[in-house]
Amino acid sequence: MLNQEKNALLTRVGPGTPMGDLLRRYWMPIAGVSEFDTRATKAVRIMGEDLVLYRDLSGNWGLVDRHCPHRRADMTHGFPEPHGLRCSYHGWCFSADGACVEQPYEDVAHPEIRMKDKVRIKAYPVQEKAGLLWAYMGPQPAPLLPDWEAFSWPNGFRQIVLSVIPCNWFQCQENSIDPVHFEWAHNNWSLRQRGVLGPYSPPHKEVGFEEFEFGFLYKRVRGNATKDDPLWSIGRVCLWPNAVFLGDHFEWRVPVDDEHTLSVCWSFTRVPREREPYVQERIPTWHGPIRDAEGNWITSHVMNQDFVAWVGQGTIADRSLETLGPSDRGIAMIRKKFFEELEAVAGGADPKGILRDPEKNHRVELPMAFRKELVEGMTMAELKAHPIFGRHMQHYIFQAGQPESVERAYKEAMGLA
Repeated sequence: MLNQEKNALLTRVGPGTPMGDLLRRYWMPIAGVSEFDTRATKAVRIMGEDLVLYRDLSGNWGLVDRHCPHRRADMTHGFPEPHGLRCSYHGWCFSADGACVEQPYEDVAHPEIRMKDKVRIKAYPVQEKAGLLWAYMGPQPAPLLPDWEAFSWPNGFRQIVLSVIPCNWFQCQENSIDPVHFEWAHNNWSLRQRGVLGPYSPPHKEVGFEEFEFGFLYKRVRGNATKDDPLWSIGRVCLWPNAVFLGDHFEWRVPVDDEHTLSVCWSFTRVPREREPYVQERIPTWHGPIRDAEGNWITSHVMNQDFVAWVGQGTIADRSLETLGPSDRGIAMIRKKFFEELEAVAGGADPKGILRDPEKNHRVELPMAFRKELVEGMTMAELKAHPIFGRHMQHYIFQAGQPESVERAYKEAMGLA
């Protein structure tokens, strides 16, 4: 249980807030590269800041204030130039670092005042990695964008799914260190949705939590399993500060503002050995719906079930009213760590998990159950028989709404077409 003051420290992310200052020390995924196959600009809202993401005519990325500093026109309607973005209202042009490089009228009529040298637009650096576009909104020097090992795996079909969830980011991230919810929110709820009254899925007998360099691990023993099971001996990764890594996919919970969260899912499916070598030329990005055509919450897929649970806690969960139990020890651990990190950043220190040494930022490994299956691959027969990965063969289990074009590309890659 937390009082309102401490709850606000964890949940408020705008400029100048303690949590906002902490999260701005990390690179955040904000869009998919393939979204720009058919567009030049995209309006984004990140941690309470309204911005425009764009690619210029030279192929460079930029992220600037949504409003031009001249007369506040919407830069979403700006047009890319070889080195920057030009406002469509009066033609002022800005480079990716925020400098005003051209003011067409002033440069011609009053060149002596060099007005453009006195004007800047808010701008943040952007990098491209793994089909995602990442923004850094904190102080310089920026840390390195993590090069997670999974981003370099060969012979896999990747896809990116984006959804905006109408609740605060922190209740989404707490889900990342809550093993018991899987038994009920996914296994048993799915059974009941199919009209099955029982038996329920194997119960959790023990859960464990431990901290490591890049986050926390949660571990579980269910049913007749023992501690030799990789879900206990290795566990799953609650990736600091706002993600979860489950081996075949990452999920980031990027704050849009205090009341909305951008869910970013990057998933990898290893193709059968019979389909190797496989090279994916383009990583598709699609937007996952959270409600159906009638306005009802979608509850058929794993992450959609999570979304319903998160939103059901309230737009910003009131943690002064909760009752934590022994299974919530991981929740208590990450809250404690976040409070410690808020103090560290306020004191001028780097927060947890920051990478600055290029030699250490090459295919960085994370703890991972079922590593052999994902890194070395399986035959088609082994894939179909696998208790976890076999479920991925027929449809995308994580989110509803996969476009037909992505489904066709996936089945072709897997040899299922």
